[in-house]
Amino acid sequence: MPSSNGNVSSVKSKSNQRSFASSAEKKSPVILITGASQGIGAAIAKVFARELKGCRLALVARNERNLAAVAKACEKLGATAAVFGCDVTDGKSVAAMAQAVFARFRRVDVLINNAGAFTPGPFAQTSVAAFDQMIAVNLRSAFLVTQAFLPPMLKRKSGDIFFMSSIAGLKAYPNGAGYCAAKFGLTGLAKVLREETKEQGIRVCCVHPGATWSPSWSGSGVKPTRMIPAEDIAQAILDTWRLSRRTVVEEIVLRPQLGDL
Repeated sequence: MPSSNGNVSSVKSKSNQRSFASSAEKKSPVILITGASQGIGAAIAKVFARELKGCRLALVARNERNLAAVAKACEKLGATAAVFGCDVTDGKSVAAMAQAVFARFRRVDVLINNAGAFTPGPFAQTSVAAFDQMIAVNLRSAFLVTQAFLPPMLKRKSGDIFFMSSIAGLKAYPNGAGYCAAKFGLTGLAKVLREETKEQGIRVCCVHPGATWSPSWSGSGVKPTRMIPAEDIAQAILDTWRLSRRTVVEEIVLRPQLGDL
């Protein structure tokens, strides 16, 4: 019966396409990392490049000069890396970046929402502008970037999305009204996305690091040995991604061995 044969052929074709996509995703996945110009983002890029030869990296941040240096280091480690300058708090900038990424790589298999910033200040002295900035950099950015790259993942029923929250997204800290509010919001956003996409082949993981060494701690007086190495967070993300598609790590909590600062 022609109609029956046609259906079988169609099913086989779609199955083959999925198998090919899954194979390509594992051999040379496209990993997009926001906030990739330094700190944890740069460490994530370098760990993926070193341990996953042939991976393709889309490195996103405002500082294109620093991004170029990270890209060069990743290419020496065996990856293909491209730089995409973007203000991830701005919708138009994110849309333009997404268009450029799709033009270059056609797809994104792993999205790592790492962009963020911290400005301390007591609640009573936090201005509306300062509060809004913390929300924009740490929460709105992840919402905008995820909205840009989620639809194709849903269409092919495959993809991994990581949100870089913080211990401050689980526990309140003095002098961190805007930051804690943003990170608690990011944790909630990740949980919602997990619930909405778990039957669509998307794995969502929220990462909660404690104090992690990065250039922003320079001059603080805190010794790097007292904090988490950024490379450890990067390794945790890579190892989580490497698990079979039957398993998802919904949350990762990492703290300095000696406890919170």
